[in-house]
Amino acid sequence: MMESLFGYNLQNSVKNDEAKSKTPSPSKHVLEPKRLQNITILLKALNSTSEQVCNALVQGEGLSLQQLEALVKMQPTKEEEDKLSSYKGGFDELGSTEKFVKALFKIPFSFQRVEALLYRETFEEEVVHLRKSFSMLEEACKELRSSRLFLKLLDAVLKTGNRMNVGTIRGGARAFKLDALLKLADVKGTDGKTTLLHFVVQEMIRSEGIKDSIIIRETITQKRKTAEEKEEDYRRMGLDYVSGLGAELCNVKKTASIDLDVLESSVSNLSVGMSKLQQLVHGDLSTDDQNGAFVSSMNSFLTTAEKNLKELQEDERKVLLHVRQITEYFHGDVSKDESNPLRIFVIVRDFLGMLDQVCKELRSTKVPTSPSPLAPFR
Repeated sequence: MMESLFGYNLQNSVKNDEAKSKTPSPSKHVLEPKRLQNITILLKALNSTSEQVCNALVQGEGLSLQQLEALVKMQPTKEEEDKLSSYKGGFDELGSTEKFVKALFKIPFSFQRVEALLYRETFEEEVVHLRKSFSMLEEACKELRSSRLFLKLLDAVLKTGNRMNVGTIRGGARAFKLDALLKLADVKGTDGKTTLLHFVVQEMIRSEGIKDSIIIRETITQKRKTAEEKEEDYRRMGLDYVSGLGAELCNVKKTASIDLDVLESSVSNLSVGMSKLQQLVHGDLSTDDQNGAFVSSMNSFLTTAEKNLKELQEDERKVLLHVRQITEYFHGDVSKDESNPLRIFVIVRDFLGMLDQVCKELRSTKVPTSPSPLAPFR
């Protein structure tokens, strides 16, 4: 019934089973199954024969970044290398993956060569990235030091704080740490809405707007305006001026997201990689003429790379010095225990976010009828 309904042929099934039993036994495996599977996947991504890879390692060229990254991940542990090296069975009995890895052992310092080629392949991109980061830090320091508007804003905050603290031990202060900027929005007036930051910004807007308006009146002839129109002009000009601080300190905001530990670690890793490469080229491979092609290929790279690395390390030293100087400029002595040397940029970035929000709120409100924004604080 099954044969007639489904075309199932018992004889064919038996023959197939017999054929399967006659297939050759599976290849012998030396590596652990999971590790073998991972290397097999990487081998497929590599898409090259062992002969092609070995030739590239001898010549010191011919492998792409993706191929080098795959090869680095294939590098066997000392235990795995010992197992493959001490394997006594026939080479043909091994699986294709283990054959591939074992074939690379014929090249002296094969996986060290892979690391050297990967280092060369990624060196320039890493150097460019680090230089851009150091340049951004340098510009951020210059912006904080030279921004006239930022210094005027700090001056306004200091005067406002002293005026509010008259008669107390906090009155008459000559300076304050930038952390205080983030607390301005926490001090609210009697109306429950106006904050100390609103007040400082309004005063800055008015004073700077008046100055700009006077300059304009001196350069061009204007029609006579009412007090309300003049007030609106002061407000608009001053608001445009104050709200431009974020653009003026654009590199400060970008720098706040930088992880200095990562930058320092990257420079350190480049230095360590350079030392390994020098040892490989000038030491391990220098005694055998058969390594000449690889040594020659890497020597041409080392000539410029060593110079670039020294320049990068000097850039790092200068930038870290400038970061320390700008922090001391605003905060006095810098504690050695400071977990984040770039904290000052984080503070300013967060403050600029608060400032932008206040400017947006003020831009959407009408000119206050009362000329004294200090009223809510009395």
